Amino acid sequence: MQPVAVEEIKNIADYEMERESLRPRMMALKDRRRVRVGDHLTFLFENRETVRYQIQEMLRIERIVKPQDIRHELDTYNELVPGPGQLSASLLIEYGTPEERAVHLRELLGIENHVWLVVDGTAPVPAVFDARQISTDRVSSVQYIKFQLTPDQVARFAKGAAIRVDHPYYSFEHRLTPAELSELAEDLQ
Repeated sequence: MQPVAVEEIKNIADYEMERESLRPRMMALKDRRRVRVGDHLTFLFENRETVRYQIQEMLRIERIVKPQDIRHELDTYNELVPGPGQLSASLLIEYGTPEERAVHLRELLGIENHVWLVVDGTAPVPAVFDARQISTDRVSSVQYIKFQLTPDQVARFAKGAAIRVDHPYYSFEHRLTPAELSELAEDLQ
């Protein structure tokens, strides 16, 4: 997948006019790409469309108009666009209250070593976490991860896969549904 180019980004005024019709389509796309693993982890799988939308939303919310600031947003969010043979996700660690988050985000230290994509018939693929987000005292509630698949795993992906979390504090596995497999397989082509 190609990164989002600056020429694809609309100025805030033009984006505002398009946003009302774009937003429902983007929310539906994100819903198809959202995978829950247990009660507290959500994987939002990213692609060019979700990244472009996120960039536009950030420019809108933050009122970013300077070319160098727009370039910074592009550079930052384009890191989420999956490369060849990759799946890319924003991992959201969700707890209801700040007090719960304070406890559980400490308990989840080391989670970067316990998230896997398991493509049927192949060895588990470890999630590669953004090292800039790794801390020694608590886990950030939003993590950016990638799974790098081999050509054999790419070929087998649409037939069956699961996301496994085997952290001592949080252990769940979610078998991807046919609809989820179909949606994410497009990223691997």
